Amino acid sequence: MNRPNIILILIDDLGWRDLGCYGSTFYETPNLDRFRAQGMRFTDAYAACPVCSPTRASLLTGRYPARVGVTDWIGAHSSGRLLEVPYTDHLPLTETSLARALKKGGYATWHVGKWHLGAEPYFPKRHGFDVNIAGCEWGAPKHGYFSPWGLPTMSDSPEGTYLTDRLTDEAIALIRRNDGSPFFLNLWYYAVHTPIQAKPDKIAKYEEKAKALGLDQMQAFEEGEHFPCDHKRHLRVRRRLIQSDPVYAAMVESLDENVGRLLAVLDEEGIADDTLVVFTSDNGGLATSEGSPTCNAPLSEGKGWMYEGGTREPWIVRWPGVVAPRSECRVPVSSPDVYPTVLEAAGLDPLPQQHVDGVSLMGLLTGADALDRGAIYWHYPHYGNQGGTPGSSIRAGDLKLIEFYEDKRLELYDLRADLSEEHNLAPERPKVAGELCRMLVAWREDVEAIIPEPNPSWSAE
Repeated sequence: MNRPNIILILIDDLGWRDLGCYGSTFYETPNLDRFRAQGMRFTDAYAACPVCSPTRASLLTGRYPARVGVTDWIGAHSSGRLLEVPYTDHLPLTETSLARALKKGGYATWHVGKWHLGAEPYFPKRHGFDVNIAGCEWGAPKHGYFSPWGLPTMSDSPEGTYLTDRLTDEAIALIRRNDGSPFFLNLWYYAVHTPIQAKPDKIAKYEEKAKALGLDQMQAFEEGEHFPCDHKRHLRVRRRLIQSDPVYAAMVESLDENVGRLLAVLDEEGIADDTLVVFTSDNGGLATSEGSPTCNAPLSEGKGWMYEGGTREPWIVRWPGVVAPRSECRVPVSSPDVYPTVLEAAGLDPLPQQHVDGVSLMGLLTGADALDRGAIYWHYPHYGNQGGTPGSSIRAGDLKLIEFYEDKRLELYDLRADLSEEHNLAPERPKVAGELCRMLVAWREDVEAIIPEPNPSWSAE
């Protein structure tokens, strides 16, 4: 088998239910729905963290964020009942990135879009990418999605050009100019991160759709508790109850159109059958703060939380002739798995100097065998901007245990029976909760996870 081209499409803040093929009835994603029909849809796929930078680090290293040291979005600072935990504010150059590994194996390596893994000297070209377009220390478009963007690593387009369109143009140009050697395109869109901005005609379309469906007459939000982090304690968590935001819907549609444009070029260039495409998101949908533009129901909460809404992601893989069309996988997988999967698909040996936490999913993708991957772990010892509190968690089979660091509270859920995490089984099944907690503690010791300490200046008032 020839070495395939590799395309990793990473969306920022896209929720598990934000695509039609994952159950959305308001957002329209015909291109991604068609893409799903051509490959494998994962129902239980996860980001390694409920916020972005740590998941990005895990994708490029195959390692848990706690092992890399990047445990929060880079630039974050927060405290509450617990003190702030230090974290590494860049992807260390000592890590052998996926791009560096593929480049050594003869691949052309291109990064297009958001980076958010450190300022210079930690930009993509220092991590094995031949090309870097639009990747910098920014976590979002500081000046909005319409040009001029002022990005330090990409020129502006004519005024009013939409950023998602421009990034796709750049990716397409790289593909068309390629000399025939295998390539790795790391296409990390800034969308659908805030600011929530979209094209006026699409916004108008979804305003009319919301009216036609009666969504504009339904309660969209529920005011909740005060934020637990010091810098937002004067504010309350605002949970979105339904998917009905016309601007967000329009933003998702533009994203879908652009993925469709990219995939069409693979057909036009005659390389679709020789290209492995992975599509996923870096954390859950933004559902509880900063405008709360989407709803992840039936999953609980969203970005920044330890619950399913914070980490469960859409995840679709297409590789014609290898991955069966319309196939589905219910095995839990996580973003560190991308690294060993891509290396195996490219016919490259695992790197002996790189300890990898992820496992190759090639057996699942080809239907050759099942995967006994063991437990999946998370460690997010920070207060985010969305209302969640510091904690860590483990999923083993259908069982998920969360330990919240503020009060050492344990919550145990059977995700197959209770997807919304409404029934805490820890009081009913203390032995199971205790065993999973012991596994979680052992894992934290192995990755040298930092646990937050009590804040002596914190007051409940």
